[in-house]
Amino acid sequence: QVQLVESGGGLVQAGGSLRLSCAASGRAISRYYMGWFRQAPGKEREFVAAISWSDSTTYYADSVKGRLTISRDNAKNTMYLQMNSLKPEDTAVYYCAVDTQTTGLVDIVEYKYEYKYNYWGQGTQVTVSS
Repeated sequence: QVQLVESGGGLVQAGGSLRLSCAASGRAISRYYMGWFRQAPGKEREFVAAISWSDSTTYYADSVKGRLTISRDNAKNTMYLQMNSLKPEDTAVYYCAVDTQTTGLVDIVEYKYEYKYNYWGQGTQVTVSS
């Protein structure tokens, strides 16, 4: 069993920055792929970014490339999402997730799909004002 808790969300003006954290407990996450998703009001949840366990290979949705950066600190059992140059369209609840069912190396592009993840956090609200 893995528990994921997101933090760091809040209200920020357009062009500002936030850093989200996803703290894991119950199991070490150092051997697992992890990702961030978001859900805006009235929309379906969408992929934001994913990170591998091995060499921290990353993969991003086109809409966030160059502005958001995913990273992890396995010693702290925590994943991060640094969000810069925020836009009003980034307003959403942000969720972190982990896949504890896959071991070894996998094409990270597969982690844009929700079904790859078996544990999810409760989400943290990010609101970007114009």
